[in-house]
Amino acid sequence: MSWNGRQFAGNWEVVWRYTLAHVQLAVVSLLLGVALALPLAYLAHRRPHTYPTLLAATNVIYAIPSIALFVLLGPLLGYTSNRPVIVAMALYTLVILVRNTVEGLRAVPPHVVTAAIAMGYGPLRRFVAVELPVALPGVIAGLRVATVSTISLITVGGLVGQGGIGRLFEDGFARRITQELWAGLVAVIVLAIVADALILLVGHRLAPWHRAERNATRA
Repeated sequence: MSWNGRQFAGNWEVVWRYTLAHVQLAVVSLLLGVALALPLAYLAHRRPHTYPTLLAATNVIYAIPSIALFVLLGPLLGYTSNRPVIVAMALYTLVILVRNTVEGLRAVPPHVVTAAIAMGYGPLRRFVAVELPVALPGVIAGLRVATVSTISLITVGGLVGQGGIGRLFEDGFARRITQELWAGLVAVIVLAIVADALILLVGHRLAPWHRAERNATRA
């Protein structure tokens, strides 16, 4: 679908279609990023000497310009599919997710870990059932930043024919349609705000004890 004319009227379906495509790309990218970040954070937490190397590697990946990364991933994943965009965005999230998860795990009180060990929890079970839930606020904080960053960065995919809302930017710039550019800008901002609010709400639901602790501290 393409923008028709130089007005908003009659083009809302175009904005809606590209917004839905943007959401799909963002969700898949974030899920892949979380799936990669958790094992890396687990390794860094259990083997602290690996953490500086992992952190440096994620920083190097994040420093690669997105267009260059799309080109590098193209021969492996296909230039005409959205897979290079998804994988690139997932790799970019690692610099935020790995750091926040590791720092959250480091903040778990030692007596909690000791109690879990005394109850017979092995390293992996302790990580999943005890340490990760306690570290959840830090993980959620990192996920919020990664989500907003991903929603923004995906728009660059419009330069390679992907990117959801990024297509509005690419087309609006090429055809000098200011209304199309504004529609894409507002759509990205609204999408980022809504996604951030949803993740915050989910975080409160998943870790109600942290909210209770904060309320008790204030009291």
